Order: sequence, then structure tokens, then C-alpha cells
Amino acid sequence: MATFTIEEYRTRIHATKERMSNAGIELLIAADPANMNYLTGYDGWSFYTPQVVCVALTEEEPICIVRGMDRAGGLVTAWIAEHNMVGYPDHYVQAAEIHPMDYIGAYLSDRGLARGRVGVEMDAYYYSARAHAALTRALPDAELTDATNLINWIRVIKSNAEIGFMQDAARLVEAAMRAGIDAVRPGVRQCDAVAGIYNAQIRGTTEFGGEYTSIVPMLPTGAATSTPHLTWSSESFKTGEATILELAGCHNRYHCPMSRTVHLGKPPT
Repeated sequence: MATFTIEEYRTRIHATKERMSNAGIELLIAADPANMNYLTGYDGWSFYTPQVVCVALTEEEPICIVRGMDRAGGLVTAWIAEHNMVGYPDHYVQAAEIHPMDYIGAYLSDRGLARGRVGVEMDAYYYSARAHAALTRALPDAELTDATNLINWIRVIKSNAEIGFMQDAARLVEAAMRAGIDAVRPGVRQCDAVAGIYNAQIRGTTEFGGEYTSIVPMLPTGAATSTPHLTWSSESFKTGEATILELAGCHNRYHCPMSRTVHLGKPPT
């Protein structure tokens, strides 16, 4: 059930290995969920536990290592061979004395991949200080180096298939924004407007449905428009106030954002 063709995924792996080779990296450990998805197609709501995708210059396919219960999700969504979809035991999760990186390091050692220069996404949102400390201990024969954004620069250049999904996402955000603008009326509760936005985002079109987005609807109104990144409340929209709508549409994890401002009544000069 991978989203793209196997050929497209292999092209991504080839580009990743080229950048690794140029940087002198023999093994890349990616912890960014978006990069994991980009390389393998793995798509599960599991980023709150440690998980990685490992790309070795000597291995044809990447290795995806996730929590044991999430391995089945990888078998459903990822393109890689079954033996490269690995799950670690649940007693590693949120344990005081051990860490999933202990298991990951030992697994990489067993496969002969725990030596040389190892690139790690040190600034990935879900790669914690404790995770890095544990991985460092688990790979005593490796030299860990920062490989943040190595994959991200490859992702900048979109394939035709990726652009198509972004165009689909644009149609979704158009519908969501129309629902939001139409709902901003005096007396309407902000939460009710957001319910309509979510409905449009997920319902999608007759050709394809939508998905949850990486950003919740931003909906500051009135005095709250003086600052970004506020969401909504159960208060009602009022005449004389502005509302900023910052939304996105998402199809197959590809997004298109949009922002618009609505003012109820005559705007001030």
C-alpha cells in the first residue's frame, strides 16, 4: 500500500546515499517522521515513541525500526521487505533504566552496521537528548555526526507525483477556507466555525478524501489578531472585529497552506 512507486522510493534512497557518501557518512539514522515516511512510506501515529529509519551505504533497502506494536503498520504502509521492518519490545517504552535506542544500537551492531561515521538528525523534533545519549552509548565503535537536513534538501525537489498530491491538497484547503469564511458571522461560535472547517478538510472531494493536517486551524479573532498561533474558543464572532484564518489541506501527507483575513463590518481606515 505504498503511496508511490517502488522506483520513486529507490530514486530517493539513491539520492540519499549520494549525499551520505559526499559527507563521508556510512550509516544515516533518520528520526524525523516526515523523512522516515519519505524514504519508506511508513505512515503511523507513532512518533511519540522513539523510531528511526536507517540507511546504510552497504544495504540495498533502508531499515525501519519502530515500537513492536507499530511494526504491523509498517508492513501495511511501507515498501521495504518484511525483514527490514523491525519492532522493538514494549518493555523499552518509557522505561527508567533502558531506552529504545539501546535496542536499536544492538540491532545495528548485529547487522554489522555500527561502525564508522554515523549521521544522526540531531535537531529532529522527536529525537530527544536522552535518545542521543542512549544511542551514543549503544554505538561505542561509531563516530556520530549531525546530519540534520540531509534528507530535507533532497525533499525540496518534488516529483510529478508529489506535485500532484500538493495540487490535490490545494483543492482541499480551498474548500476548508470557503467553509471558514462562510462561518465567520456575528453570533456564530468560533468552535462551530472550526467544526465546519474540519468537516471540509476531511470530507474532501468526490475524487479523494482529506486527512488530518500538521497544523490545526488557527483562528485568532478580535484583540487576538495582534499575535500569531492562537486557535479558537467557544466565544462568538462580533461585528467590528477581524478574524485571521490560517488553514491547510492534506492529501497523502502532502500539504497546501492558505491564510485569509475576514473583517465583520466596515474595516477601520
